[in-house]
Amino acid sequence: MDPIIQLWLPILVSSVVVFFVSFLMHMVIKHHKNDFSKIPDEVRLMDEIKKSNIPAGDYVFPFCNDDKERNSKEFKEKFEKGPVAIITVYPTGPMSMTSNLIGWFIYSLVVGVFAAYIAGHALAPGAHYLAVFRFAGATAFVGYSLALLHDSIWFRRKWSTTLKYIFDGLIYGLVTGGVFGWLWPAA
Repeated sequence: MDPIIQLWLPILVSSVVVFFVSFLMHMVIKHHKNDFSKIPDEVRLMDEIKKSNIPAGDYVFPFCNDDKERNSKEFKEKFEKGPVAIITVYPTGPMSMTSNLIGWFIYSLVVGVFAAYIAGHALAPGAHYLAVFRFAGATAFVGYSLALLHDSIWFRRKWSTTLKYIFDGLIYGLVTGGVFGWLWPAA
């Protein structure tokens, strides 16, 4: 079976359903509301960052260019003295989530395409619901979740936050698997 052509409907429907489930999880249940904390003396710190005119991007401090600098006494002292941080500076201007929401929907489509590719090559039209659910759901779970572990391992994101996002990915994977099983082409 050519999964992308024959599975366009489950790809699209699962993306729409995941989009709305994620809305419910983030805006109604709000189990991510404590993922970030307010930094002490926020106004002063914001003013200092503004004075530095830091362009939007990802930053780490203290910063080093290579292993030689990382192993230097000066860098080690800066690291031990602190503070040590990774920050993302957003562009200034009016707050809008439009591009984030569009990006999230496109990402959900991409996960759906991979779920279709794997399930479509593993299973024939008319496959049993649970077989489709297993292949599409597991693929979607991997797409939504496993790379998140990277941020806790390397960048010290709180494990509680990462585990909540992995739980979200499990829900999105189950939803995707369910939609694919429901809309799988008949034999």
